[in-house]
Amino acid sequence: MKMRQTWRWFGPADPVTLQDIRQTGAEGIVTALHHVPHGAVWPVEEIKKRQQEIEAFGLSWDVVESVTVHESIKTRSGDYQHYIDLYKESIRNIAACGIKIVTYNFMPVNDWTRTDLNLVMPDGSKALYFNWFDLAIFDIHLLQRPNAEQDYPEYVVREAEKRFQEYTKEKLEQLVYIIMFGIPGEQKQTLEQMQDNLARYKDIDRNVLRENLKYFLQEISPVAEEVGIKLAIHPDDPPYPILGLPRVVSTLDDLNYILESVPSPSNGICFCTGSLGANLKNNLPDMAKQIGKRIHFVHLRNVTKDEHGNFFEADHLGGDVDMYAVVKEILTIQQQVANPIPFRPDHGHQMLDDLAKVTNPGYSAIGRLRGLAEIRGLELGICRAQGWE
Repeated sequence: MKMRQTWRWFGPADPVTLQDIRQTGAEGIVTALHHVPHGAVWPVEEIKKRQQEIEAFGLSWDVVESVTVHESIKTRSGDYQHYIDLYKESIRNIAACGIKIVTYNFMPVNDWTRTDLNLVMPDGSKALYFNWFDLAIFDIHLLQRPNAEQDYPEYVVREAEKRFQEYTKEKLEQLVYIIMFGIPGEQKQTLEQMQDNLARYKDIDRNVLRENLKYFLQEISPVAEEVGIKLAIHPDDPPYPILGLPRVVSTLDDLNYILESVPSPSNGICFCTGSLGANLKNNLPDMAKQIGKRIHFVHLRNVTKDEHGNFFEADHLGGDVDMYAVVKEILTIQQQVANPIPFRPDHGHQMLDDLAKVTNPGYSAIGRLRGLAEIRGLELGICRAQGWE
């Protein structure tokens, strides 16, 4: 059995339309109600409305990505129990509409972080890039987080100071915009809001955040199991502590803690090869093998890292991740479960005609189409060689 081919769509405002997606060969859609504020309940009527829009193009809404976890839940402060109750209601409503997988993340404050959205590749296409030196510029000189320089090696602090003096005002403003970009279609933070949000974590270390995640899962997993929803936590992106914030979904140890702490079959992983692959210590084929059937959803993309931990998003079959070995391991798991595991080509280079278009960073059509085609061919070759068709 092969995996199910899906595609992330950011709703009606997405420059890549459902008609476009139909032509990629993808069968299912991965999306969310981005207009619903974080922490609010997803109404059944809004879910069904979006579902009908998708089904009108012969596609199905296969995965919710994401139902955002409110910061009060992550910090376990304020009205956190109220927001957990609302989250449970959203899960029930999603299940009532026949959607079976809900992805979420537990990254504090920022959903994902890059320092360049338009790194020019040798072939002229553009990729997403993360660079510690530019992050340090933002953190130390622009955000001005107290004692931020203590979280970086001395050579990073020196280089950040040098670049800060050299960068133009426009380049520095662009850096702030990029780091705080967030999810397309959702409200952006200001520097002041980020400073306030960071302050909420001043007494929250890795162990406390782990316990807060465990508590959240203990609360919602029984509900998910009751209504037939599979939960899939997305790894940290990047998989390192940043901006003084702890990370708890970055390594095999993290994933094992999550799965063992709450052993419900509904509690599972979104196996993102790009996020996990950016960690210099992670062995992705081995991680996939150990997680096994608790992989509920798969993001396939690749990264190329340097010795500092900087990375850019490479071609799907290029980069440091052994995509053949990872896909083979996931397909081995696929043969052991009843239903196709959904995967999507995650991110992609901006290339060809898309270079002249307005696109969501990482989510232009042609680069992801190339990735989907490459993975589809890789999957077919593996399945035939193993006799899994």
